[in-house]
Amino acid sequence: MSVRSLNKVMLIGNLTRDPNLRFTPSNTAVCSFGIATNRSWAPSDGGEKQERVEYHNIVAWSKLADICGQLLHKGDKIYVEGRLQTRDWKGEDGTERKTTEIVIDNMILLRSASGQGASYQSDDDDLASPKGKKKAVKDEDFGDDQDDLPNVEDVSDDVPF
Repeated sequence: MSVRSLNKVMLIGNLTRDPNLRFTPSNTAVCSFGIATNRSWAPSDGGEKQERVEYHNIVAWSKLADICGQLLHKGDKIYVEGRLQTRDWKGEDGTERKTTEIVIDNMILLRSASGQGASYQSDDDDLASPKGKKKAVKDEDFGDDQDDLPNVEDVSDDVPF
């Protein structure tokens, strides 16, 4: 009998910087950006309300990376879903380093500067599509104008928390 495990992350936060879209030598898109989440609480002794901000490194691959690079901007509120991944790498000074990131397979733009929202997820075949639709999203589907966005239902009020 095998024992199952779970590695699942769900975050709602604001982008701390514009996404950085790059390509691997095999021409696979990878997009990285940061999200800030916050929580506030009042101490049980009746002290002042406190707040703590956490910063998360996010990574998207393939078509979802292309979409993140095109649609997201610093300050946007988004929902991401994915898994934790820790990787080792060598710094410019040659020292061994570790970083933990969230590799996403689902992203929902909750609110942008223009007030629009959209939902995108990575399918099993590694193409991102509007949630609930089986159409692959192409680069030409998105222009510089927000009017060029596909007609996607606003699900920002459907988030269960």
